[in-house]
Amino acid sequence: MANFLYVDNSNIWIEGMHVSAVQRGMSPSLYVAQQERICDSSWRMDFGRLFEFAGGDREDVGRAVLYGSRPPDEDSIWNMARRRGFEVIVFDKNVAGKEKKVDTKIATDMIEDSFLRMKQERDEITLVSGDSDFVPTAEALLARGFPVHVVFWNHAANELKQVATKFHSLDAHLDFLNLNRNQAG
Repeated sequence: MANFLYVDNSNIWIEGMHVSAVQRGMSPSLYVAQQERICDSSWRMDFGRLFEFAGGDREDVGRAVLYGSRPPDEDSIWNMARRRGFEVIVFDKNVAGKEKKVDTKIATDMIEDSFLRMKQERDEITLVSGDSDFVPTAEALLARGFPVHVVFWNHAANELKQVATKFHSLDAHLDFLNLNRNQAG
């Protein structure tokens, strides 16, 4: 059995900063953190630990892909993710500075991989995102016989949690997943 891992970087990182802001007392609630864009900017994703948590043993991973928007040239985050075992797919933001194409590419890759790379009734899929836009993709993969695990913060879309074979919350693992865990105060 192989695990195929698909990670929406912006989704997990931004929401992780919101969760950390609440846990560190910077915001009274997740809702306020999201609405007022209160983020703990010291919280950074440790891609090796995310790979370990969501992907499992490296030899059991059929594919691990990290998707997101192209960072500034001086940003080393994508190289770090590659060193930690992820294939990296990035897109340029649109003229308004908004992330585009990422969710569609994740959904397309999941479906395409289910036909070209995966074995039905043997392989499983792990989606690291909390967006309800992935519900139709998860439903299609489940109908084809693939277990679909969702790994995200507790506040993932309820509809996505319900359709998933299993939901794994990251909230209790916030510090474990923090690249700056030794510096967090």
